[in-house]
Amino acid sequence: MDERLKKQLDFSLEVDKEKNIFRQTHLSGHGRNENDAEHAWHMALMAYLLKEYANEPVDILKVMLMCIIHDVVEIDAGDTYAYDAEALKTQKEREDRAKERIFSLLPDDQKAELIALFDEFEAYETPESKFAHAMDNLQPLLLNNSNGGADWREHDVSSDQVYGRQSKTRLGSEILFREVVDKLIREHMQKGNIKE
Repeated sequence: MDERLKKQLDFSLEVDKEKNIFRQTHLSGHGRNENDAEHAWHMALMAYLLKEYANEPVDILKVMLMCIIHDVVEIDAGDTYAYDAEALKTQKEREDRAKERIFSLLPDDQKAELIALFDEFEAYETPESKFAHAMDNLQPLLLNNSNGGADWREHDVSSDQVYGRQSKTRLGSEILFREVVDKLIREHMQKGNIKE
């Protein structure tokens, strides 16, 4: 087999392991915990559907690819819960090691391309990365809402924590923050699902 094709297929099989990385967020309707691959697929589809609400024009294919690859590093690094202060301290170091190992399975040109895309997502500087992050924040919020706020209650999450994370949603979409995120957070604060 051609070496390039072998590397591409090896990477394709390796990223299948993302289906085994489970998140704290549950599927809608009180389902099981979602896995990273489901989260990424859901984000990518949402990005396409909601692209008209981005603060700036975006290359939607680039946004969708960012969504698809952004958690591949969790195959090695594990899922870091958004509100786990201790785990967040080591997240970048763990993910950087994982990024190098996993993307090194690819041919050099594709490794460079996907690492650049991953790093762009992490940097929060381009319209595409800001909108992709908005999807990364909005998707679990919608699932938590569909489950009556159970994940927030289970982890005793405060409004400061949720607003802190969701403040970055504004960078990608002020409309989605104002029309969806802020309203849902306030609603769950009133219900006692998010503590004040």
